[in-house]
Amino acid sequence: MSSKRAMRQAQKQAYAKHRSNITNSRFELKKKFQTKNKEVKKNKN
Repeated sequence: MSSKRAMRQAQKQAYAKHRSNITNSRFELKKKFQTKNKEVKKNKN
C-alpha cells in the first residue's frame, strides 16, 4: 500500500472514531440527564 493511501485511510479511521466518540458521549449525557430528572420527579412526589 502506498504511503498516501495509508495516510488517507488512517485519517478516515481517526475521523470515524472521533464522530463515534461524539455521538456516544451525547447519548451518555442524555442518559445522565434522564436519570437525574427521574430522581427529581420522585423527590417532588
